[in-house]
Amino acid sequence: MGDAPDAGMDAVQRRLMFEDECILVDENDRVVGHDTKYNCHLWEKIQSGNMLHRAFSVFLFNSKYELLLQQRSATKVTFPLVWTNTCCSHPLYRESELIQENALGVRNAAQRKLLDELGIPAEDVPVDQFIPLGRILYKAPSDGKWGEHELDYLLFIVQDVTVNPNPDEVADVKYVNRDKLKELLRKADAGEEGLKLSPWFRLVVDNFLFKWWDHVEKGTVKEAADMKTIHKLT
Repeated sequence: MGDAPDAGMDAVQRRLMFEDECILVDENDRVVGHDTKYNCHLWEKIQSGNMLHRAFSVFLFNSKYELLLQQRSATKVTFPLVWTNTCCSHPLYRESELIQENALGVRNAAQRKLLDELGIPAEDVPVDQFIPLGRILYKAPSDGKWGEHELDYLLFIVQDVTVNPNPDEVADVKYVNRDKLKELLRKADAGEEGLKLSPWFRLVVDNFLFKWWDHVEKGTVKEAADMKTIHKLT
């Protein structure tokens, strides 16, 4: 009976929900424990307890400085079929992904998930090529049951990569320049074509993305980095 509410959950997503342990942190990004991906995304737990977990969002640009976007698969438990930045996931509670120094644990997780979700080989995205630009703290409901409460590391990388999306994770991908992204934002705001953007991607777009994109084109991304501040955008 305990299973009944999740009877419709995709088998792959169900397994990940219960097997993957996210890293619980406080609002200063100090590790305070771990819990299943399932518990971390239950809206009632987010609302009643702290249930804040560490996450990352990768923004991958090609050598033409176009940003790779993905549309989340229809089977995703949170935010299905929503368009978002290249890859959004969580470092897991495991030694290699808990390394704090220069956000190495988070960068290791990013490399792992780019392969999982987009089929991008690890050698195309060496961990030392990821540039952590900042951290945001946000909370967002997905539907009645699920949501996000994340301390999210924003990672930029400029690499030409091979993309072979995993249909369990990704419905579609596309590269956009600034103008194409602005058109996408306009359509999402107007409710055209049923187009939706993830709340965390929207927060990054509205607060940081376009000025950071200038740095990408000038090759000065590292100068834009601020890893001391945690921007509370909830």
